[in-house]
Amino acid sequence: MQAWRVHELGEPKAVMSLDRVDDPRPGPGESLVRVETASLNFPDLLVCRGDYQERPALPFTPGLEVCGTVVEGPRAGERVAALPRLPRGGLAELVVVDDDSLFAVPDSMPSAKVAALLGTYLTSHAGLHRRARLVAGETLLVHAGAGGVGSAAIQLGKAAGARVIATAGGTEKVEVCRLLGADLAIDYLADDFVAQVNEATQGRGADVVYDPVGGDVFDRSRKCIAFEGRLVVVGFAGGRIAQAPTNHALIKNYSVVGLHFGLYRERRPDVVREIHRDLVELWSRGSIDPLVESEQPMAQVPEALQRLGGRATVGKLVVRVAPGRP
Repeated sequence: MQAWRVHELGEPKAVMSLDRVDDPRPGPGESLVRVETASLNFPDLLVCRGDYQERPALPFTPGLEVCGTVVEGPRAGERVAALPRLPRGGLAELVVVDDDSLFAVPDSMPSAKVAALLGTYLTSHAGLHRRARLVAGETLLVHAGAGGVGSAAIQLGKAAGARVIATAGGTEKVEVCRLLGADLAIDYLADDFVAQVNEATQGRGADVVYDPVGGDVFDRSRKCIAFEGRLVVVGFAGGRIAQAPTNHALIKNYSVVGLHFGLYRERRPDVVREIHRDLVELWSRGSIDPLVESEQPMAQVPEALQRLGGRATVGKLVVRVAPGRP
């Protein structure tokens, strides 16, 4: 089979190669999946660089979420969504996946949507509902709203009955946030989001801040968070890990909440399955619809990851690994 592999740490275009390798074999508690589509995520770029919390041994295959068909295992013949584990990622024609990381999907859901519904929507659902306890009527501020986790958070926030304010860089991405359902979309390149959020909430601030950027965005978000607000730390796409001054959290009476979704897979797989069922139901009702910017051919994976790292994308990039349903 063919698989993308990282042979040394660095930028994807410099360190990835499309190799021909032996077909993998599943062991006890594992299934073999023939991949139709794989979704690209910011962690795929980070793991290539060696900047992710996981550092698999070289060489390894990135790719954290796929749609495909089980070809060997208890669910052979079933079309599934799957969450591979590094170093055996999903940017390959075949991937071995733990049986507890396979999820049923509706026959009517396109392969690209299946792959795009996994990591970012699972993460955002856990962040908003389990960590932030978002409730209807609250104000949700979503940073990087045109990106993968941000676009998911906008849709999930609206589905929960929240008022959603989103930030994005540039007029095109701001318009994407509006189309996703944001009640107010702010171009952070042109306007001060702190002033805009405080004005829109009559000085109260946002009840929940969903922050996948970190750095200066985290620092400034503390200036527009409401009394008893929850600031959810999702990631550090901005490159700098911010420091949370505990005296400020005390004075303003807000919480800084961490979200590492991978820990749910390790410690609470039942929660992951519960969230996935809820996401499929929301999709079936038309309440959410993963934003897929484009489907990339298998040969273009390194270039697509570089675009993702340059913040030149909206929503999700999906790789078409093998022919399948559109």
